[in-house]
Amino acid sequence: ILQLLTSCPLSRNYCVTTQFAFQENEIKLLTAEIERLKNFGCLGVSPSLEGLRDENAKLKYRLNFLKKSLQEERSKSMKSMININSCLQEIFGAAIQAAYPDLENPPLVVTPSQQPKFGDYQCNSAMGISQILLKTREQKVIPREIAEKIAKNIPANEYIEKVEIAGPGFINVHLRKDFVSKQLSSLLINGVQPPANGKRKKAVVDFSSPNIAKEMHVGHLRSTIIGESMCRLFEFAGYDVLRLNHLGDWGTQFGMLIAHLQDKFPDYLTVSPPIGDLQAFYKESKQRFDTEEEFKKRAYQCVVLLQSKNPDFIKAWNLICDVSRREFQKIYNCLDVTIIERGESFYHEMMKDIVKEFEDKGFVQVDDGRKVVFVPGFPVPLTIVKSDGGYTYDTSDLAALKHRLCEEKGDILIYVVDSGQSVHLQTIFAAGQMIGWYDPKVTRVAHAAFGVVLGEDKKKFKTRSGDTVRLIDLLEEGLKRAMDKLKDKERDKVLTPEELKAAQTSVAFGCIKYADLSHNRLNDYVFSFDKMLDDRGNTAAYLLYAFTRIRAIARLANIDEQMLRKAAREEVLVLDHEKEWKLGKCILRFPEILQKILEDLLLHTLCDYLYELATTFTEFYDSCYCVEKDRQTGQIVKVNMWRLLLCEATATVMAKGFDILGIKPVQRM
Repeated sequence: ILQLLTSCPLSRNYCVTTQFAFQENEIKLLTAEIERLKNFGCLGVSPSLEGLRDENAKLKYRLNFLKKSLQEERSKSMKSMININSCLQEIFGAAIQAAYPDLENPPLVVTPSQQPKFGDYQCNSAMGISQILLKTREQKVIPREIAEKIAKNIPANEYIEKVEIAGPGFINVHLRKDFVSKQLSSLLINGVQPPANGKRKKAVVDFSSPNIAKEMHVGHLRSTIIGESMCRLFEFAGYDVLRLNHLGDWGTQFGMLIAHLQDKFPDYLTVSPPIGDLQAFYKESKQRFDTEEEFKKRAYQCVVLLQSKNPDFIKAWNLICDVSRREFQKIYNCLDVTIIERGESFYHEMMKDIVKEFEDKGFVQVDDGRKVVFVPGFPVPLTIVKSDGGYTYDTSDLAALKHRLCEEKGDILIYVVDSGQSVHLQTIFAAGQMIGWYDPKVTRVAHAAFGVVLGEDKKKFKTRSGDTVRLIDLLEEGLKRAMDKLKDKERDKVLTPEELKAAQTSVAFGCIKYADLSHNRLNDYVFSFDKMLDDRGNTAAYLLYAFTRIRAIARLANIDEQMLRKAAREEVLVLDHEKEWKLGKCILRFPEILQKILEDLLLHTLCDYLYELATTFTEFYDSCYCVEKDRQTGQIVKVNMWRLLLCEATATVMAKGFDILGIKPVQRM
């Protein structure tokens, strides 16, 4: 039961509490057993003293182990930021259960309030329960009565100051200020800590996935940026993460590339071929493949020799792959992306066994010489063997799925692939379930689909000549425009050359990433350098400048990091001003934002939150003096330390949010 509960994200806080209770109960039982053995109380016969000592020593060892484990878990849990929404769901879940014990699966709806006058959170379950009672029991109970009954059954807790019934049956929740203050102090002392998750799980993320011999273009931007950020999020949440680059590094196109390599660089086996522009090399070979029949025949022969592992052809293949890898790595270095290459070739040797497994289980049909697999609910079958005996993308994707499930033991598999592959991937996933590789109730396999990058004309983003935009060109243009922006703001006059360079890369690559991540990944979005570099509105430029200003407040007040740490342990964070209270609550919503993204994989939610946090901070800073100065001399006359601590808490959460998004802030901008 514990294992099932800890697998549910919404029950995590409840699970930690349950686990503590379970361990404490076991400690009590073991302690009682030790006492029983000491006294020989219920043995009835004279036991062997040596045997009793042995048993006693084992029990004491187990007891000490449990106590230590319980202490470590409690310590870790106390350092973690609390997901207030989840805690309130547990409380209202218990209240609803007490009020309506016979009601199965009652709705549990707890959300942050949109307006301060309605409290800090709202429980809106009463309306749903009213409908259930009417439909299932024909009981007409007005929601307000239900809300009152729920409110009366709220268990004692440390979070809620008071609740109020409003409107037709909303339960408005007011948090305790001392609770919020303590949580902010804990954040300042311990930093942003991930939740205590129990058993460590493994996430396998498939992203980026360019094709060998083709340059990465703007179409690869979304997969690379979204995938890397998802990996960072899951790592922060305590998962072991395997980043996989499913390269297109196998197939018939390599036949034409190798044949062209042989013609253009006949000494390639002894002299490394100077392939400067692989894209041009690919176009040349493709043109020959389409127009020269003799070349086409030789290209097919090269494929056969490559797949039979002929050493000369393997070397040619490796040479071509290495040129691509070097170009890809330039992109990954710019975007600070870490990824493990595991292309289609990696799964080649497994495909024969995949076909046999589907045949042995009776799932294979022969259609016009092809071996196909029909998956229930999907009209188009998977082709796992072509009529000429070759394998297909379907075969390699099935092999990849099985390897990630059965060999890598992934608990969560995420495919960051464009929306156009949705039907194909859903068919692959369904085939994996059908053959018994995984149970979707236990293992999560998800397609994190994304839309297209558009130009400002709302058409697919291309160059003026109609070519696909090379990703390296886009990144270099971003660097140029970022420097222009910094010089417009005269930052080159106050920053050292090193600081200016750091600011340039931070703004350029941060803005490109944020422009992508701040849009719902399911939708297409318009790429615009002007918009992404604007330091107003929900952009990385605005957030980076805001973050730098927040970090500078303590420095301008001559308060160093050591003084802030000391104050975090000694000062009480006063939240009397409405803007202090609003900012404090906003900071503490960070864990529930991350939990939502872990569930729906929509990273724009984090961008929206960071923008809300920055604007909420601006409201606070405009209304609440952190540092008071003499108007005539400009000298500091008073430092309101608890407000400086609120600045530090804001910056701490923003920094972690930036880290998840792969954005690197700098000290000065």
